[in-house]
Amino acid sequence: MFVHPLLTDKVIALRRFQPRDVDAFHAAVDESLPDLIPWMTWAHPAYGRADAAEFIRVVTETWDAGRYYAFAITDARDGTMLGAASLSHIHPVYNFGNLGYWIRSSRRGNGFAPRAARLAAQYGFEQLHLLRVEIVAAVENAASIKVAEKSGARREGILRQRMTVREKVHDAVMFSFIRSDFGLSPL
Repeated sequence: MFVHPLLTDKVIALRRFQPRDVDAFHAAVDESLPDLIPWMTWAHPAYGRADAAEFIRVVTETWDAGRYYAFAITDARDGTMLGAASLSHIHPVYNFGNLGYWIRSSRRGNGFAPRAARLAAQYGFEQLHLLRVEIVAAVENAASIKVAEKSGARREGILRQRMTVREKVHDAVMFSFIRSDFGLSPL
């Protein structure tokens, strides 16, 4: 069953998660756990199919409530599950949100994550009317920092003790997109 993407650049597509994605999503997470566990609070060594099903259930509810927008990143040509991106922590007054992303380990290094970051930010600007989209990555997370740089997000600085992952506090690099980065006028 084909699911129409929300956005595509003809290489990757972003779409909402569907209940039928559980096995493909679980497989992508399972192969990627060594890369995800250090940086993603939800990733753990025993992550199983039930966790993937619960994730998809929750992200459907939070999307419908307008609180959290999780995108399945898929190959635009064949629909293969590549990973996930999300817009979270949407501020209802100041109109900004946080952008996160990951690509399954076997498909890293193909430029999919920067493409996904740009498409998710574009969605935030065009559909959610955000003024700003932020990427916050631990200073030790070289892969996420590289993606932010390749996506064209602007590096703004280091935020001291900005994030905690498994009781470890990290300084973080702040990157951002603003509407004019996409040729859009301020609201």
